[in-house]
Amino acid sequence: MSAAPTFREALRFWLKLGFISFGGPTGQIAIMHTELVEKKKWIGEQRFLHALNYCMLLPGPEATQLATYCGWLLHRTWGGIAAGVLFVLPSAVLLWGLSWIYVTHGAVPWIAAIFYGLKPAVTAIVAVAVIRLGQRALKNSVMWGVALAAFGAIVSLRVPFPAVVASAALVGWIGGKFWPEKFPAAAGLGVTASDTVIDDAQESPLHTQPSLARGVKVIAVCLALWWAPVFAAAACQGWNGVLAREGIFFSKAAMVTFGGAYAVLPYVGQQAVEHFDWLTAPQMLDGLGLAETTPGPLIMVVQFVGFLGGWSQPGTLSPLVMATLGAAITTWTTFVPCFLWIFLGAPHIEQLRGNARLGSALMTVTAAVVGVVLNLAVWFGMQTFVPQHRVPDWFAVVVGAAAFAAMQWWRVGIIPIVIAGGAIGWAASFR
Repeated sequence: MSAAPTFREALRFWLKLGFISFGGPTGQIAIMHTELVEKKKWIGEQRFLHALNYCMLLPGPEATQLATYCGWLLHRTWGGIAAGVLFVLPSAVLLWGLSWIYVTHGAVPWIAAIFYGLKPAVTAIVAVAVIRLGQRALKNSVMWGVALAAFGAIVSLRVPFPAVVASAALVGWIGGKFWPEKFPAAAGLGVTASDTVIDDAQESPLHTQPSLARGVKVIAVCLALWWAPVFAAAACQGWNGVLAREGIFFSKAAMVTFGGAYAVLPYVGQQAVEHFDWLTAPQMLDGLGLAETTPGPLIMVVQFVGFLGGWSQPGTLSPLVMATLGAAITTWTTFVPCFLWIFLGAPHIEQLRGNARLGSALMTVTAAVVGVVLNLAVWFGMQTFVPQHRVPDWFAVVVGAAAFAAMQWWRVGIIPIVIAGGAIGWAASFR
């Protein structure tokens, strides 16, 4: 059996993950699976997928919540806090720096060149991740049919992500009763029970047992932490101040971000541009581009919105101070709810881990998510490889194909691919 990681070892891993978590949620989930399940063998495959299925049902960034869940499984509450914070922190610091460069210097050619090489590399990471997730989730023809149906529903019918997830869960729940051989409760095991620290067969750790007292404490503490900065901002500036308005708006957004960042960005963009006047539509697109090519969850683009909101409406403070406060309160109110959902709900999900019908429903959700993420990968690929009038960008095509081959067939890691993509983009700027 693999040795249980110390808290310090886990901290190093979560910090590393925060710096290499490119590729959106699919790439991030694939990295976590590779590291936690296959290499380090800290968590069994079924446990990992069970946690993933729960996180897919929650509002907010599922990869951040999955990291928090796994950290909590390994090292209790502080483990979950460390995993969630370190997953987001590198991205938040990097995006703050890029936002400052953006508002003070405009488009910086060498940064744009690095991003130009990163985009096809990141697209390849997403493509490989979709393949690997599909190999583990699509175990029979029915699961393949669910994935294709979800892909078609998103692409052709524009069915909202929550409706796709709810439909898949219902199909899995019914199928698990009447056709259990085609609706398995879990995917095939990747490692044996004796190989992992928290394996698929053993009982849930003692600290994962739910209790009413613990639930009340979690709600009280998380709500206090969530709203304390908002009330502090209102006390200093009033409820119509930019900081309080950002805190309230992004708290609302955190409650409805089902389906990932692309599902909520139209709502955020419209309100931030047209209603609050925090930034312009072209600036919103620039922020999305920055978020797509930095590590961490794509929903980090909201930090860019908060930064520009503070910069454009500084009041009596300097633009940089207000922008920093705006970025901070936006990021805080977006991600603190993630800890509430995990610490409150995960103990009950662990308790239900042996429920076959629930397992069938959740595994069917995973199959549907493969189709949904495939749609995202196709969209991302179109934006990268044929960005204008369907004229191929052959530089991006070659870099993307090389990155895909390196990862898929030669098992090159994420970090070398990201570094090589950025370096190639930078070198290409000297042509």
